[in-house]
Formats: sequence, structure tokens, C-alpha cells
Amino acid sequence: MVRRADRVEPAWLDPSSTAMVWVDLATPTDEEARILADVFHFHPLSVEDARSSIQFPKAEPYPGYLYVVLHRINVHKGKHTFATRDIDFFIGQRFLVTVHDGESTSIAHLRDLCGRHDRPLSDGPVGLFHRIVDTMVDHYRPVMDALELRIDSLEEEAFSGQRNLARRMVKIRQELAEMRRVLMPQRDVLGRLARREFVAISDEMAYRFRDVYDHVVRLADEAILFQDRVTGILEVSLASISNRLNQVMKVLTVMSTIFLPLTVLSGMWGMNVPLPHFPGGDAAQFWWVAGIMASIAAAMLAVFHRNRWM
Repeated sequence: MVRRADRVEPAWLDPSSTAMVWVDLATPTDEEARILADVFHFHPLSVEDARSSIQFPKAEPYPGYLYVVLHRINVHKGKHTFATRDIDFFIGQRFLVTVHDGESTSIAHLRDLCGRHDRPLSDGPVGLFHRIVDTMVDHYRPVMDALELRIDSLEEEAFSGQRNLARRMVKIRQELAEMRRVLMPQRDVLGRLARREFVAISDEMAYRFRDVYDHVVRLADEAILFQDRVTGILEVSLASISNRLNQVMKVLTVMSTIFLPLTVLSGMWGMNVPLPHFPGGDAAQFWWVAGIMASIAAAMLAVFHRNRWM
């Protein structure tokens, strides 16, 4: 029978008790957090870590309980961004204590489910811990799928010659780096749980954690693959920009090369010194020079075209 309570009776924590206790501390105040030391008598170091807002995933055994830190993912609605927040677990023989910032959808879902059914609590504290972790890991999948769609869109834009992609690619790389920074140590923690390095984890629970571990490994591998894809897209984008710059420089070079002899010719006929005159009198001299300049330009364009320089 599931019953909500406002306080924890010390008798519930007695080894001979059959009660299964789950204490969920959402953004606990100093007064509420005293339960960790005064009632459960947790080690001061683990209590200090639980009160800290930033901790890397880890698993540490203490006398009478197992302390685990894992990260959940929080998607910012309406934005292509996410954040990770740690959840602290204290797993004992008859109790589970969770400490978080109050925004965990995984814990909220399990808490509501426990209020309607007894089954989530039937496997004891470790089973409930596994259910929460499994739900947390499942929430990573939509974020990874959304990242993949954004990367696919970037690839199409890069190959089509779209500009101004660098900022968006750097943003995605930062998100993937943050994802890897959390998934890698989290993978190691779940691997230890799956290998049953801790007495609290039974063989049956180890099999279940192995399945969760496989999911995290796939997510970590995808994060690495996505980073490589973004790097490739960035290289394609830079190559496209460099190619466009080369095309512009080629046109400018051809124009400069063509105008170089024309500038020399116009400069010679613009000097205040006697120069040979072409037939036709003074009025025809301009047209003679203009025709020669046009012929030179046409000849140079023909040579460039034949040599495939343009």
C-alpha cells in the first residue's frame, strides 16, 4: 500500500522494517536538507555534494547506502537549446532519497505513477532508481533526433552554397560538446552499475542497467558522429566560400591583366610628345587607338579561354 507522508519515521528505516521509503527533495531548503544528516545519517561529503548545484556523474559507495549522481536533460521550449541538471540518489536497503532542483519530469512522472499503482515500488529502492534513470535516458533521444534534423538541414544548406552558417554550426558543436561532457561520465557510471560493482545491485537489476547502459553508449556514439558531421559541414562551407573567393579573384585578375596593356597604350598616346599618326587625320586617331585596344582585349580573352584560365 502506498501512503504519502510529511515526515520520515525512524522506525521505517530500521533494517527489520518492511517499509519502502522514497523521499524526494525538490529544491530543498536548509531546514528540509537536514533530513539527510539528522534522519538518514548520510556521510557529510555526500550531503555536501547533494547540496551542490553542479556535480559530474559519479557513483560512490558509503556504509549502508550507495550515492549516485546522474544528469537529466531539460529542453527549453521554443528554442533549439537544452540544459542538463544533476539528480542525486541515495540508495539504501529500504529507502531511496532523490535530491534535485524541482524540474525533473522523470521524477514527477514516477511520483504520480506511484500514487496510482504499487508496481513501481514492488522492486524496492533499486528498482525505483532504475525506473527513474531509464526515463531520464529516454528523454535524451528526442534531443538527439532534433540535433540530427538540424545537422541534416545544415548539410543541405552548405552543399547548396548558403552563407552565414558558421555561427549556427558553432552553436551545434557547443551543444554536442556539452552532451558528450555529460554522457561520457554517465556512461561510465551506468557501466559500473551494469557490471554489479556495488552490493546493492542484484543480478536482475544489473541486467536492467545493462540495457540502459547500451542506450547511453549509443547516444554517446551519436554525439561523436554528429560532431564529426558538423566538422565536415564546416569544412565544406569554408571550401565553398574559398571557391567563391577564388572565382571572384580570377575575374578581377583577368580584368586587371586585360587593362594593363590598354593602360600602357592609352598612356603613351596621352603624352605631350610627337607620336606616329594613323591614317585619316586627327579625327580618326581616337578610333584607331580604341580599335587597337579592343583588338588586344579580344586577343587576350581568346588566349585565356583557349588555355582554360577563365
